[in-house]
Amino acid sequence: MRDTRELLQVLKAELAFLERGGYRGGPRYPWRPNFIFEDSPTCINFKAHTHPAPCSECLLMAFVPEERQSTRFPCRHIPLTKLGETVSTFYEWGTQQELETALRAWLVQTIQNLEQETENKSQSA
Repeated sequence: MRDTRELLQVLKAELAFLERGGYRGGPRYPWRPNFIFEDSPTCINFKAHTHPAPCSECLLMAFVPEERQSTRFPCRHIPLTKLGETVSTFYEWGTQQELETALRAWLVQTIQNLEQETENKSQSA
């Protein structure tokens, strides 16, 4: 995994974006709703309209199951709940509110876990 500090920065920025109502604001593209992760400023391709970077370079790939890493939108397959529900799952069966609630819980827990991991590493060094 890449530098944990860099990953923490991305996750905290995503949480801040979510809590500011970033996905509920005006749609980035008027013909479709905003997509979780993809329409966030934390996406490596947020402003890359002509030459997008491969998703394999995204820090969020650390959370995408290996068997889903080659899909077109790998971030949609990050398990957000203990039941394994993903962004894609909520797109199919859930509501925007349920998705945002699950995303927020996942972000908070993941940030806490990474901060604890970082603290444990610094104490043992």
